[in-house]
Amino acid sequence: MKSKIDMGARIVLGLIFLIFGLNGFFNFIPMPPPPENMMKLVGAFMETGYMMKLIKSCEVICGILLLANMFVPLAMLILAPICVNIFLLHAFMAPDGLPMAIAIWVLGCAIAWARWDKFSPLLKMK
Repeated sequence: MKSKIDMGARIVLGLIFLIFGLNGFFNFIPMPPPPENMMKLVGAFMETGYMMKLIKSCEVICGILLLANMFVPLAMLILAPICVNIFLLHAFMAPDGLPMAIAIWVLGCAIAWARWDKFSPLLKMK
């Protein structure tokens, strides 16, 4: 049962990050205009010339790794700050996207739970 939940969560989360990461480069899914305060933040990221490219590249690469079931703990560590920011961005600036942000958080937690033996050493104090 645990492996089926892990596989399902890994595939769904991998597809989400692969598709929306690629959409950041190719704009094949029309997105509604974000609220004004969110647009200021995203605009600032875009003005740097590299930040959105970095974020979307990480999403694509990690999405592929999740789908291929390769380096999953590493992919999840890279995606963790992105997931936190997706959740907080929607919680404070664009609550319409909060259900999807919560779904991403739940999927990430399911994957981490299935691989707890890999993550627990990171939380041990020396």
